[in-house]
Amino acid sequence: MPSILRRPATAVATVLALLLAGTLFAAGSAAPAHAAVPATIHLKITNNSGRGEQVYVYTVGTLLSTGRQGWADASGAFHAWPAGGNPPTPAPDAAIAGPAPGQSKTIQIPKLSGRIYFSYGQKLVFRLTTGGLVQPAVQNPADPNRNILFNWAEYTLNDAGLWLNSTQVDMFSAPYAVGVQRADGSTASTGRLKPGGYKGFFNALRGQPGGWADLIQTRPDGTVLRALSPLYGVETGALPASVMDDYVNRVWQKYTTSTLTVTPFAHQPGVTYHGRVSGGVLHFTDGTGAVVTSFQKPDATSIFGCHRRLDAPNDQVRGPISRTLCAAFNRSTLLTNPNQPDTGAAGFYQDVVTNHYARKIHAQMADGKAYAFAFDDVGHHESLVHDGGPRQAYLTLDPFD
Repeated sequence: MPSILRRPATAVATVLALLLAGTLFAAGSAAPAHAAVPATIHLKITNNSGRGEQVYVYTVGTLLSTGRQGWADASGAFHAWPAGGNPPTPAPDAAIAGPAPGQSKTIQIPKLSGRIYFSYGQKLVFRLTTGGLVQPAVQNPADPNRNILFNWAEYTLNDAGLWLNSTQVDMFSAPYAVGVQRADGSTASTGRLKPGGYKGFFNALRGQPGGWADLIQTRPDGTVLRALSPLYGVETGALPASVMDDYVNRVWQKYTTSTLTVTPFAHQPGVTYHGRVSGGVLHFTDGTGAVVTSFQKPDATSIFGCHRRLDAPNDQVRGPISRTLCAAFNRSTLLTNPNQPDTGAAGFYQDVVTNHYARKIHAQMADGKAYAFAFDDVGHHESLVHDGGPRQAYLTLDPFD
């Protein structure tokens, strides 16, 4: 079972990806000057859900100063997890009672890279292995959290500031928005659905043929809990493993006779790589003509997970190229634009073969932004707030329409 940092869309990877893309600071420039970031900051949680169940909140992650995994209480005090076992052992109860409907509650969050979970009606079940925390994995029917309504935001708070994002990389579930009050007193927020967007998403997914409706999970009483990501849909058999094959085959055919140009760094337009398919492999060359990295034809799990055949290490060549390809495959822009990344949302998801889960999520967001797959930040389409000197953060539990 996966541990706390199992996915590339954790807040740490968000920061690294932004740095690689040059979206935080241009190369050689200095970060904005702010007062020192305190050891903890306020997180104001507002319950606008309209639901009557008790809300539980959890702050879990990795303490940046030591690398230890653990949890934080409402005061922001960090507690390292005890040693786990095999089979996994119960974790300490890290639940914080959340605000009642229509109320707000402020807690402290420390310098972690991790997640802020919230659940309705029941506490989440966390367990510990010898390798660390076991998170909910509701694609597994036997997971004890399978019938609990919950969701989470991801954050990194460090000496350089706060990065806080909503995420649908693993699933689309209980609606919420995130925000930050900046050092100058202004606020920024993202992650909010349009009016009617929660039910609108599920209705749209139900209407999408090809197995996409089977991503939806419900409780035995019929309550809709979530929609799994298409990665988990393929892994569980809800989506056919061949769901992206037609598009991938057309891409491979196109770039057998034409060139795909990738310019992965917004602040370095002179750094380009050129891709051609030869012998069934997509090879990228640099300005000297030397092959710098190559990609086997990706399958659906590689595309939806941005891993395996589209692995993106934190380097300066393969990782940036791979994350660009991953975004282009999910958005289906490789046949319409040979110059990537394509940053214009109007051209996304236009092919009949695409990531319909991501398409329908973005269509329901008030600002159009979301983390519907791991590298949805390519081109600044991610639901992220950041400030180098945050006064406080916000988590708003939104209505279920």
